[in-house]
Amino acid sequence: MHDPVPTPAPQGSAAASAAGITLAGGCFWCLEAVFLEVRGVRSVHSGYANGHTGQPDYESVCSGTTGYAEVVQITWDPAVIGLDELLQIFFVIHDPTTLNRQGHDVGTQYRSGIYWHDEAQRATIDAVLAEAARAWAAPLVTEVAPLRSFWPAEAYHQRYFERHPQQGYCRHVVAPKLEKFRTNFAALRRG
Repeated sequence: MHDPVPTPAPQGSAAASAAGITLAGGCFWCLEAVFLEVRGVRSVHSGYANGHTGQPDYESVCSGTTGYAEVVQITWDPAVIGLDELLQIFFVIHDPTTLNRQGHDVGTQYRSGIYWHDEAQRATIDAVLAEAARAWAAPLVTEVAPLRSFWPAEAYHQRYFERHPQQGYCRHVVAPKLEKFRTNFAALRRG
């Protein structure tokens, strides 16, 4: 059983220099695979955020009745990469104009969302949202809200693409998003 975790506590002496954000942009396997390759990112955890029930699991979230979104919770070193750069990646690797949908994945759990951990993040989020709105022809439907709760997804969801790159969904959905990141943000890839 898990208790809801608003944000994981960074470990060790680097704790003071870590920042966190929680992002929803369709299936968490896609976001996780991309952000694990971003330089300066310290951790990426797949999970469920901002629903209205306790202890969600994959089946309950997929039912569409819990209010949770599939998310990744990211911690990073702000001395290496900024929140603005992370959000720019986010807006390129998913479609923020489709309500509760990414490709064939349909349901409220697949919504586009930015769940901030600190009120100070709002100015950066608002600036990048305005930039993204100019880049997309259709209006953005990205939900922006404080992170109210985060529940880690089951262990088999963590680092899924890394462990199952040949699985059908990974080959046809995750891999193209990863390639889009690699093509558009080569300078932000881990060395």
